[in-house]
Amino acid sequence: MARVLLADDHEEFLAAVVRHLEPHFEIVRTVGNGRTLLDAAARLAPDVIVLDISMPIMNGVEAARRLRAAGTSAKIVFLTVHADQDYVRAALGTGALGYVLKSELASDLLPCLREALQGRSYVSPAIGAA
Repeated sequence: MARVLLADDHEEFLAAVVRHLEPHFEIVRTVGNGRTLLDAAARLAPDVIVLDISMPIMNGVEAARRLRAAGTSAKIVFLTVHADQDYVRAALGTGALGYVLKSELASDLLPCLREALQGRSYVSPAIGAA
């Protein structure tokens, strides 16, 4: 079972994501900011990291850049409210394989994670191509 690390600063939303993913993945930890994410990723070596863009201390795009620079092998997937193409480009520009809108969590997150684990990209169809 693939191991997933989740990062979002909204605890209620994180709890919903955990409930959605637990039947399919092992949730190794949830964190609330980008700096804690970097520490947890280094210690836990997850298969997939699901993170938000808007987080305190360090935003998700910067955290993803630093994860890549540190040599993480984890697949990176963004789960965010930002549908703007500039955000999509910035996120995917970090090497992330997935970009899912929070509003599309129920329909898009599982397919996105499955694609990312196979090394393929996935963007919520509601966004369109980046």
